Amino acid sequence: MIRETLRVNNTTGLHARPASAIVKVVSRHHANVEFVFKEKVIKGKSVIGLMTAGITGGASVDVFCDGEDEEAVYSEIKALFDAGFGEQ
Repeated sequence: MIRETLRVNNTTGLHARPASAIVKVVSRHHANVEFVFKEKVIKGKSVIGLMTAGITGGASVDVFCDGEDEEAVYSEIKALFDAGFGEQ
């Protein structure tokens, strides 16, 4: 299991485009992914959950990846966060 904290590196937070990008990555892998923000657990395959969690730009989010592809999915998720979802 991988547990890390990532920072949202864009100004607008997790709205539709970043949430969709995350779900697309998670859906390609054999791993369970969950995000925790302000004690709320959000499934990695839930666009609505990610969008409605209130995750703003600059916020820190805990990510948990578990399963056969946990390292690959975490690496891709981290790359999205590090790149500001292409919205810096």
